[in-house]
Amino acid sequence: MRNYRDLEAYQRASSLFPKVYRLVRSWKPLDQRELGSQIIRAANSIHANIAEGFGKTPTDFKRYIAIAIGSCDELRSHLNDARNIGLIDTKSATTLLSEYDVVGKQLMRLKQVWH
Repeated sequence: MRNYRDLEAYQRASSLFPKVYRLVRSWKPLDQRELGSQIIRAANSIHANIAEGFGKTPTDFKRYIAIAIGSCDELRSHLNDARNIGLIDTKSATTLLSEYDVVGKQLMRLKQVWH
């Protein structure tokens, strides 16, 4: 593994980010500013923390992975909220939540095996 771009968790989270961004940008301005900005920041934080932590010590990288896990959990919570108030239809929410469940599992495995 040469760099963070080789990590499946990074690849998946990075490829999901534009989908989340475009979804939020289709909402009304108030929804974009309120819940939408939190969703975008959480989605961006996942792959950004993987990238930022990769070149650091193994202990530091694990800490960045833990932050990415927290962002992934936060994002899933916000996506549920958006579904519950009708900003995201059930099918789209289920698809995104499933994808981010995979990211979360990948991050947990990465944190466990990284040394």
